[in-house]
Amino acid sequence: MKIKSHQLFQVPPRWLFLKIETDEGISGWGEPIVEGKAATVKTAVDEMMEYLVGKDPMNIEDHWNVLYRSAFYRGGPVLMSAISGIDQALWDIKGKYFNAPIYQLIGGKARDRMRVYSWIAGDRPADVGTEARNAVANGFTALKMNATEELQYIDSFEKITRVLERVATVREAVGQSVGIGIDFHGRVHKPMAKVLAKELEVFHPMFIEEPVLPENNEALREIAQHTSIPIATGERMFSRWHFKKLLMDGYVDIIQPDLSHAGGITECKKIISMAEAFDVAAAPHCPLGPIALAACLQVDATCHNVFIQEQSLKIHYNQGSDLLDYLVDKSVFEYQNGFVKIPDGPGLGMEINEDYVKKMAETGHNWRNPLWRHEDGSVAEW
Repeated sequence: MKIKSHQLFQVPPRWLFLKIETDEGISGWGEPIVEGKAATVKTAVDEMMEYLVGKDPMNIEDHWNVLYRSAFYRGGPVLMSAISGIDQALWDIKGKYFNAPIYQLIGGKARDRMRVYSWIAGDRPADVGTEARNAVANGFTALKMNATEELQYIDSFEKITRVLERVATVREAVGQSVGIGIDFHGRVHKPMAKVLAKELEVFHPMFIEEPVLPENNEALREIAQHTSIPIATGERMFSRWHFKKLLMDGYVDIIQPDLSHAGGITECKKIISMAEAFDVAAAPHCPLGPIALAACLQVDATCHNVFIQEQSLKIHYNQGSDLLDYLVDKSVFEYQNGFVKIPDGPGLGMEINEDYVKKMAETGHNWRNPLWRHEDGSVAEW
């Protein structure tokens, strides 16, 4: 079997789908994307596929190493996201060839179902109590919210008070049994992150996420000294080499590699297994489409230290199209009692509605993340 061709589909709300075809009629799907840079990643995939055409799709480990190691300049969000989508599609082909879900090819299941959480309240969190109650009413046992709007390096305690009021509203709305993830989203700098981490303890969050940007991970040491809340980070880290120092430093409790950014199934399986040796949990990042979620669940099934999975159903980014719209069988991601079953069909375990993909690709998208500014006109972290 040889790789024959590929197609890329830029589809709303902000996704990029890849289809790799073989000369034996077996096709695989992947989701290579950097949110806001879809066209850039599309070009990177086209360049990488020049090497892969005519190759045996089964040799995934070798293909991964060629795509990564043969380049003098390597890594980063664009190149690693391109590799990620290709890797997902190759695993999908391999699973379909052997008529088995991917998890059977990478060790077999360690669990039958995966706990998931729901996003609430959008970029600028408001009406959090109602949204939290709705999420619980829809069966979720965990949810995640943005903590803040923009914050300066040193900012007023009034803004901290508003954060605490919102989190208090959510905790009151859902009770103590529901997990609450609080995403700092890299919007917070070390001085205010220390304050927030300490003040939030009373609400017993499930975790705080990206309390500082990954380029400032050394600050996690000081933040960890101010709180007992588990610290999560990793969505903007792109390989095992990035995660190596984070794990060795010992100040992270939960890693969040993204299977569409951090090298796909091949690399993220290694990253998550590496974290297990440090007694660190994993909660893969996935505010993306159905292909990315299916890839996550295949890896989640095999990794003992994955405790929860992000998913994008009704997330605030999904304007016009949502997670289930591109699937033939929408029940494959049926959430029950806060869990989703691991898809057990061949490959990624779900079937993409290709006619719908092609129709929506005609509309396409040119999604960009917001640009925020502080009151003084300087650029704020989004």
